[in-house]
Amino acid sequence: MTASPDSAVPATRPSGPGAPQRSAAQIRSDMEWQRRELSGSVELLRRRVGELTDWRRQLREHRTELVAGAAIAGFLVGGFIALRRRRG
Repeated sequence: MTASPDSAVPATRPSGPGAPQRSAAQIRSDMEWQRRELSGSVELLRRRVGELTDWRRQLREHRTELVAGAAIAGFLVGGFIALRRRRG
């Protein structure tokens, strides 16, 4: 069975936002929990963006693919130049 999206919500939270039975303390507690969750998500996103935009790391991790792509591009450009010279 899969967890519902509400499974991560603390058990003290009532059925929906703005529920009239919530006290001010419960609302403040929920707001603080939401801030912590958002802060963690932002930090995770910041780290991931840093990893993806680190071009030196990307070069190290994908060196084989880059070399293969450069070789293919070189053969294509060389073949195109050879065809133009033969025609001209």
